[in-house]
Amino acid sequence: MGTTFNTLTLSLIPIAIVLNIVMGQIVNTLRIPLYLDSIGTVLVGVLAGPIAGGLTGLLSNVIWGLLTNPVGIWFAPVAAVIGILAGLFGARGWFRKLPNTVLAGLITGIIAALLSAPISAYVFGGVTGGGSDVLVGFFRTVTDNIVTASLGQGIVSDPLDKLITFLVVFLVLKGMSRRLLVRFPQGERTAEPRRKPLIGRVER
Repeated sequence: MGTTFNTLTLSLIPIAIVLNIVMGQIVNTLRIPLYLDSIGTVLVGVLAGPIAGGLTGLLSNVIWGLLTNPVGIWFAPVAAVIGILAGLFGARGWFRKLPNTVLAGLITGIIAALLSAPISAYVFGGVTGGGSDVLVGFFRTVTDNIVTASLGQGIVSDPLDKLITFLVVFLVLKGMSRRLLVRFPQGERTAEPRRKPLIGRVER
């Protein structure tokens, strides 16, 4: 499983962190009930492995929290798990095929929802200041349990959010040349396999 922090990986991580923060800030400002703050994390995880992906997710939320969004720090462990999962899926070549990418996004979204719900409920009372608060409010009309309401919001938002995120990364990877992909620690497992040359001559 590739986890080497080569020059390309070390160059990509800061770019991915900035991308995460910018996208997350835009979505948060527009109060859209999604996040889209882990595109960079997933990209690093797929290309450079679970350790690099986890570190990118962790640093993104910590830096974002220190700059403009203190809520982000509390969810840094969840962001790290997202990066780790992306790295594991990338190591198994799931991002080569669209159906596998979709499944990976949904699985990651469900896990993220399960991890985020207790943090949202016990630390923030379900209100984190983002667009997803509307969904928490809706589920509070159905249940008095704040954990259940936060989990309901997560089950609605997170799988969709991670599905979109994984699809964006899938398209980015498809747009990258094989020559560039294979320079990353896990790039060979993401790039399309080389075609085997024809052996022998066709008899006429």
